[in-house]
Amino acid sequence: MARTVVIGGGAAGIAAARSLHDAGHDVVLVEASNRLGGRARSIPLASLLSRQGAIPDQLFAFARNHVDAGCGWLHSAQRNPWTSIAEATGFSVDRSDANWRTQWRDLGFPPEDQAASSKAYSSWNARALAALDGPDRPLSDFINADDKWRPKIDAISGYANGANLGQVSLHDWAEYEDASTDDNWTVKEGYGTLVTSHATGLAVRPSTPVTRIDHSGRRLKLDTPEGTIEADHVIVCVPTTVLATSQIVFDPPLPDKHAAAADLPLGLADKVFLQVNRPEWPTNAHLIGKPYSACTASHRLSPFGWPIVESFFGGDCAEMLEDRDAAQFAIDELVGLLGSDWRNRFTPLTATRWRQEPYIGGSYSHARIGRAGQRAVLAAPVDGRIHFAGEACHAFDFSTAHGAYETGVAAARAVIGEAVTIA
Repeated sequence: MARTVVIGGGAAGIAAARSLHDAGHDVVLVEASNRLGGRARSIPLASLLSRQGAIPDQLFAFARNHVDAGCGWLHSAQRNPWTSIAEATGFSVDRSDANWRTQWRDLGFPPEDQAASSKAYSSWNARALAALDGPDRPLSDFINADDKWRPKIDAISGYANGANLGQVSLHDWAEYEDASTDDNWTVKEGYGTLVTSHATGLAVRPSTPVTRIDHSGRRLKLDTPEGTIEADHVIVCVPTTVLATSQIVFDPPLPDKHAAAADLPLGLADKVFLQVNRPEWPTNAHLIGKPYSACTASHRLSPFGWPIVESFFGGDCAEMLEDRDAAQFAIDELVGLLGSDWRNRFTPLTATRWRQEPYIGGSYSHARIGRAGQRAVLAAPVDGRIHFAGEACHAFDFSTAHGAYETGVAAARAVIGEAVTIA
């Protein structure tokens, strides 16, 4: 019998299982899907380019690299544990500026409007923070609906929170803002590659969804399609969508956990990847497609110098585009800025649809209005035997892979401490 079973092979589950394994504990990691990484997923460029036929010679050198369909930025990088893990294991950390505040050649966004929008964002931010001592409110309360820059700030909320301003809790958002820093770095080999590499040597059972956890007896019993697994401890590291929809049933029931998960829904962020013929911009340039619209992409141009564009959509815009041709939307935006002669220079490679991803169903969590305290409810252990981890369980680094990592390690340490007490 495995002493501890970790459910979920994303960043939190891998961190928990790694910590237990390295401490000499008997642990098995079970994952519902056929791959590890969860919302950290790197895709080989070769697999995307080959869909277009034979890989051209001029692209062959780039084909050995990976793009990140999920998390791609080492947020708060200097204190992010994945940064030190990357550096210790031979990954390449790129400290280049993300350039999110820079519009390449000021295309479609003149400098005076850039300054005005920046000022509007700072004013909105200040008004929101000034209201922290009061009751929780949606972030939309701090800017008028008819403000010229409301759509742009809503677009930023979509990127950052996966949801529009009206859906995001002031108190929850402020916890993240207070702790985050502006050092956002990248991993050349892929953030997802880094996360999954941390599982090397672990006992892993893929394609093993847990549907029921019976904690009525001395031993925990986990129902899976392959049979029942028994354990002394369980660490549940699944997205809130899985718990909110009762894809895992607890016996006896744990209604507070399901309610907390429902109050911490996953917003949505999706990406489109385009191959570009003869890019003219410098490495890691940036464009906002339509700076005056709430539905627009943040276009990352030639990351690491590769001839691709990574277009990032969030919130309501991402929700809309999951059922449409997101690649064509991205191309239309870019052509609108660069000129019609660019249309034939873009070739769609792939587009993500995280809302439709089995066992995940979204991107990263935000708290409903008045429900920021549910993160602590979700994270609290049950009977000293069932532990919970994942980005949604972190008090302030939620929505990040490093937040997920830290909660996984914390849960593992709790198990180790309790195991010592029991022994």
